Amino acid sequence: MHRRSLLARLVTIALWPRATHAEPLSAPARVGYLGIARGPLYDAFLNGVREYGYVDGQNLLVERRQYEGNIPRLPALAAELVGLKVDVIFATGPAPVKAVTKATRAIPLVAIDLESDPIQSGFAVSLSRPGTNLTGVFLDLPDLIGKWLDFMLAMVPRLSRMAILWDPATGRAQLEAATVAARALNVELKVWEVHGPEDFDRQLTAAARARPDALVQLSSPLIFLQAKTVSDFALKTRLPAISLFRAFLESGGLMSYGPDIADLYRRCGLYVGRVLKGVRPGELPIERPSKFELVINLKTAKALGLTIPPSLLLRADQVIE
Repeated sequence: MHRRSLLARLVTIALWPRATHAEPLSAPARVGYLGIARGPLYDAFLNGVREYGYVDGQNLLVERRQYEGNIPRLPALAAELVGLKVDVIFATGPAPVKAVTKATRAIPLVAIDLESDPIQSGFAVSLSRPGTNLTGVFLDLPDLIGKWLDFMLAMVPRLSRMAILWDPATGRAQLEAATVAARALNVELKVWEVHGPEDFDRQLTAAARARPDALVQLSSPLIFLQAKTVSDFALKTRLPAISLFRAFLESGGLMSYGPDIADLYRRCGLYVGRVLKGVRPGELPIERPSKFELVINLKTAKALGLTIPPSLLLRADQVIE
């Protein structure tokens, strides 16, 4: 009996540390998401975060808040994410980024903003070392917009009047760049403002009555979501048009010139992963896309009665037939 009792006590002692010092299950990382992107762009973002070992539904919880283009809702949605004390916030577009920067300077913020200058907007001290709670991907607009006008002039050699579709919520930087580029090319601009989805039919109809030779869509999350509406209008009115977003071209539009947006979302996911690993956003350089692609929809060009000049075809990265 004495031997059995001793063995029992030894077994108990051996097991005791496991019972009292077991590692607790760690809580999942929490990411706040504020924007309007869904589908492939959101998936690309999650793929980027996954490269740092964070899987949605396992060790990652994403608190999604989508404003659906309703900008007045943004301050409340940003405050809600801050109140949840998430580990990092991912904001997509200039209006969501502004809302989050006003709501917190403490919670790390990764941003994708294709319309704002991060230095002029006060988001960062410098591109190489932001020095704030923000980092991410921002687009350098003036040179890009000049290229849009160059491509459109090559497509429509007699171009003299151009319609500009502009979302004022993105700020005036793009509009000013377009004005400077048009003046250099001796092209007259007429600006048509859109503030919400309900504005597109009315403004596009008014633009058609002004009889422009071409349409340039300035970059905007709102305009991105209305790519099909704009492409249908352009085909119906036989109006050559160009956009930053390939989604416009894939919806039947004529031309797109810009970066791979899905890859930019993936890169923001990588930054979120690095922040979750402990890197401070102010030490992560703000990225500028360096690769841009010109894509031309040959079927749409034929429907519009346009002959694509060989020089433009040679510059195209892809021609869709």
